Amino acid sequence: MRHDHLLTAKQLSRADVETVLDRAAEFDADLEGASDLHAGKLLALCFFEPSTRTKMSFEAAAKRLGGDVVDMGSVESSSVKKGESLADTVRVVEGYADALVLRHPKQGAAKLASDYVDVPVVNAGDGAGHHPSQTLLDLYTIREQAGLEDLSIGIMGDLKYGRTVHSLAHALTNFDVRQHFVSPESLRLPRSVRYDLHEAGAQVREHEELEDVLPNLDVLYVTRIQRERFPDEDEYEAVAGEYRITAETLEAAKDDLAVMHPLPRVDEIAAEVDDSPNATYFEQAHNGVPVRMALLDLLL
Repeated sequence: MRHDHLLTAKQLSRADVETVLDRAAEFDADLEGASDLHAGKLLALCFFEPSTRTKMSFEAAAKRLGGDVVDMGSVESSSVKKGESLADTVRVVEGYADALVLRHPKQGAAKLASDYVDVPVVNAGDGAGHHPSQTLLDLYTIREQAGLEDLSIGIMGDLKYGRTVHSLAHALTNFDVRQHFVSPESLRLPRSVRYDLHEAGAQVREHEELEDVLPNLDVLYVTRIQRERFPDEDEYEAVAGEYRITAETLEAAKDDLAVMHPLPRVDEIAAEVDDSPNATYFEQAHNGVPVRMALLDLLL
């Protein structure tokens, strides 16, 4: 993989994805074997929005590689609170670290940051835009569970504001995958994403009811309806709780269906599903460490 930054999944070719996943598999088999691979390297964590899995797995990945992190901390305790611009913040931070991981509420923030610094920038989520490192661990999990060829994947929930959905949909166009998008009308994929998928020749269908497609799926990727992205509370209330996966729901699915979720969940997957062989979301979260180790290894 030869990129200065990771900003969107659209920039990833099939060869790029396979390079990262193959390297991740090597780290996954021996997490402690790379403990001095990037000794002395520092990764800057700049998170302008809350994060648990992404932030902690990047920190764990850097430390597993022998490096360390410097953390901007919360927005409330940083100079951002005093009015500092994003451009100024990243220009300062690049002087402290060898790469920068950025999460920001505004779409396009990572691209803007990359225009101002010379160290690699990894987009860890920009508003409703993209989340490409999440996509790489999603693909790693899918490959482990079902392979990446001749698959039917259902993607359900908040398709309008879901950055993990947008990135995954783009990346899946590199593979022989039929994509089924399940959402209420008001949360359909943005027109721009649908256009990109059409231009890429993706096999895409849209549904309002999961029952229409569930028996044919190999993977079901469930997402949270993101209250914080809605400009209008009434719009959120109209669709909240629209979909919920229960043990009864899965009776209509293939026995080996992999149920995934980027987490956090609210109530879209019942806790009773956690003990089923279909539940893959905690393993998916754990895969964030070897995949982000691979990504950092290739970028640093």
